[in-house]
This record gives sequence, structure tokens and C-alpha cells, in this order.
Amino acid sequence: MDWMLKDLATGVPQTRHVIVLSSDGLRMAQYGTDPDAADRLAAACAGLQSLSTAIAAEFPHGDGQMRLVVIEVDGGFFYLMAAGSGAFLAVLADDDVDAELMGMRMRDLVARIGSHLTSPPRVGGPVT
Repeated sequence: MDWMLKDLATGVPQTRHVIVLSSDGLRMAQYGTDPDAADRLAAACAGLQSLSTAIAAEFPHGDGQMRLVVIEVDGGFFYLMAAGSGAFLAVLADDDVDAELMGMRMRDLVARIGSHLTSPPRVGGPVT
């Protein structure tokens, strides 16, 4: 999966980090960042996707699922996209990124490898 994440990062100028994570905030893959930063971002994304799913449930004619969250901050953008059952694609980009291109390339990536991004629920095993 690394080459596909690299393809997204190099195909959209001003992309900083690309991370695939599970819905419970565990990093599954990364490109352009170190493991510690990717883990911190993945953990934060778990809360964000939970919050956005709760908001999506307030739309009476929707399916209650979060599809895409975009946050603009001083210096850049953050994108979080649903990428399969229990998996998400997160991207950090500089403030001059082409937002339309980013959205299109993220959707293409999710469509190409969505089934590989699925993270089944963790069950069983001892609690440690």
C-alpha cells in the first residue's frame, strides 16, 4: 500500500502526510511522516470521525455515515475520508494545495484500494 500512498502524496503538490487508520485510531499505513507523528494523528482522527458520524446522524434523509471532513487551519488543510469498513484516509497539506485535485485523488485512491483498507473490529483475546 505504501506506493499508493506515495502516489497520492507526489501526485498532489503541497501534500505533507498521508495516513491510513482504523476507526479506533490505529495507524495502518503512512507516507511522508514518522511513525510517532502518524500515531498521534491517527488517534486524533478517531475522535474526529466519531464526532462527524454523530453529526451525520442528525440529517434525517442521510445514511448517518461520515464521508469527508475538511479542516482549514493556519498553514494548511486536513482531510479525513472514509475508506472502507472501519478504515479512513487522512491527509495533511499546505495551505496552497489544490483542494479539488486533493479530493479527486483521495476518492480515486479509496476506490482503487477500498477493500484493502477495511479494518475488521477487534474481538476476543485477553485484556492487558
